[in-house]
Amino acid sequence: MMTGLDHEHSAAIDVAGNWLAQNPRNRLNQPVIPLLRERFGLSVAEAVEACRVASKAREAIDVSGT
Repeated sequence: MMTGLDHEHSAAIDVAGNWLAQNPRNRLNQPVIPLLRERFGLSVAEAVEACRVASKAREAIDVSGT
């Protein structure tokens, strides 16, 4: 069962991942993990998970052709 805290962290990871998917890495002015940690208050593990979320979002966009 997911607690409120788990749900909150999950939402932060999703928000960060979706933000990253919409912002090309070549336009970011610093390494991605520290940027996500600073901007979204994530741990290292959560920032890595946000990168996975972003990758899956980009793949979905590529597959759908939009």
